[in-house]
Amino acid sequence: MKLKEALTHAREILDNQHIEDASLIAEVLLRHVLKIDRARFYTELNTDLTEEQKQYYLKLVERRCTGEPTAYITGHREFYGLDFIVDRNVLIPRPETELLVEKALEFAGKHQVSTIADVGTGCGAIVISLVKNLAEDIKIYALDASDEALEIAGKNCHEHGVSTSVELIRSDMLASLTESVDMIVANMPYFKTSELPVLGPLSFEPTLALDGGETGLAAIEQICRQAFNKIRPGGSLLLEIGQGQAGDVRDILSGVFPAAVIEVYPDYAGIERVVAVYLT
Repeated sequence: MKLKEALTHAREILDNQHIEDASLIAEVLLRHVLKIDRARFYTELNTDLTEEQKQYYLKLVERRCTGEPTAYITGHREFYGLDFIVDRNVLIPRPETELLVEKALEFAGKHQVSTIADVGTGCGAIVISLVKNLAEDIKIYALDASDEALEIAGKNCHEHGVSTSVELIRSDMLASLTESVDMIVANMPYFKTSELPVLGPLSFEPTLALDGGETGLAAIEQICRQAFNKIRPGGSLLLEIGQGQAGDVRDILSGVFPAAVIEVYPDYAGIERVVAVYLT
């Protein structure tokens, strides 16, 4: 079977299972099997697959048909123009989270920022994206309650050459952060517990990174209160939130930081996605 035939066959299988972006997924999985980039892939469409490659490819397609995310199958996910190692111990980085990075970089570009804490770092996508776009002397603390997640974050820090700028800390949110910082960024769990059984593909991702309690706001409220004594004067707290949560999160923040400026930013779909607190 030639590459182009295998590609067509896989696309049909995925289409029949109503998998979105079937053509792209079929290509990504086949390139993963062959370990080649896209440019080379399209010059070799008439090349024959070995029987071993064919069977491996069909197994990957079958896994995707069961709902397993492509990122977990390939072990990689692109975020903010960078490639990250991922597995089922970490949340898969989402395009909408890039807004959190953009707003953090925007703040850092206008203020003196030497230390940042990234809470719930997961695979390290946010923290590494920040380091790669900030001054070399920046110090970032990457905090996570999961040893497995910190292991993945460590691998990604090594791959991107930022290990000396990032300190990995096992912590329940900010509990183990021993000093105040100029900026805190966090993508906390914000789904309601009742929503978890019906999240579809999200069911493959770690519950710890998704479950925001009965209201979806438990983790967000906790970090807001923890952050009160962890942000330096003139610093900021930036949070990713779920759809429809902006009003409640603003109320929580107003209670904790009554003198601060609070801004809400929509993502590219128009959904209020990031809430920022700017201390005076």
